[in-house]
Formats: sequence, C-alpha cells, structure tokens
Amino acid sequence: MTQWQGFFTSLQNINLATMKTKIILLSAIIFLATISILSCKKESKAAPVRILLTDKPAAYDSINVHIIGMQVQINHDEAGWIPINTKDSIYNLLDLQNGISTLIAQDTIPAGTLQQVRFILGDGNKVVVNGTSYSLATPSAEESGLKIKIGKALNEALNTFTFDFNVSLSINQENGFYKLHPVIQLK
Repeated sequence: MTQWQGFFTSLQNINLATMKTKIILLSAIIFLATISILSCKKESKAAPVRILLTDKPAAYDSINVHIIGMQVQINHDEAGWIPINTKDSIYNLLDLQNGISTLIAQDTIPAGTLQQVRFILGDGNKVVVNGTSYSLATPSAEESGLKIKIGKALNEALNTFTFDFNVSLSINQENGFYKLHPVIQLK
C-alpha cells in the first residue's frame, strides 16, 4: 500500500503544479490584455474655434441674414457634423463692412482638420432696396445649410476663422424676387 500512496501523492503534486501554472499563465494574459487596451486608448484633444462674419460693400439699404446654427466637419467625417455654440440672430451684413466683424459662433471641438463649416439659416432673411423690404429666398440653406470648405488643421490654441460674405455677388434679382446664392470666402 505504501507504493500506491506514493503514486497518488505524485499525482496530487502534478495536478497542483499544473493548476499553479494555469493560474499564473491566466494572470499574465489578463495583465497583458489590460496593458494593451490602456496603451491603445487615444487621448482626445480639443481645439477652441471662433467664427466671425464680415462683408464687402454693396448697393442695398440692408441685407438681413438669419443664422440659427452652425456645424463643423472634422477629418472628412461625412456622417459627423458637429453643432457648435451659435448665437441665433439676424445679422445686417452691411453693418459688417470696412474691417468690422461680429462673433457668430464659438465652441471647443475635437482637434484635427476642420474640413467644412455649415451655416444653417432661418426664415428671417430680407433685403431692403430703396426703403422696401423683400424676402430673400435661400434655396436649401434652411435644410442642408450653406457649406464652406476650409481644409485647415486646428491648433490647441484659439482658432479664429473670419468669413467674408460678398453681398454684391451673392444677391440675385429674378422676376421681382431676390435670391441668396452666397459667395463666402475665408479671410
């Protein structure tokens, strides 16, 4: 019987050694997986952005454009338009001539390359000619917005973009109606 006791004791030692090896191996795998996941986690950086509006001179009494929102697109992400903090207001573009600009939006957005900015217009768009106010049609600007291509890398410091709204090229009169076909340039 002594011989059989020795045999069973050896089997127990082998099972304990195998179990300890499995536990150590499993612990090592969990540790390496955790380190791998943590090292792959990217640090998300943010970039402050400020958008200004200005205008070139034109021969109208006033041009009132109702901006209700703005969105930005970062890094060619077609599905990811990011809304930015915008002052919903009506702007007389003729008040923004000769170096005068106004702040229309300011926010912090993800760092990357600012590909496009989208102006979303409301329904308070008017043109005043010789004291008479006319509605200013804005085809598709109220639904899809006016898109301006930018293509500039953002810094972690304040990024300021000034858009020059060229009213003399943007307003068209057709059959007694006025339409906005915006010509906007990044200054």
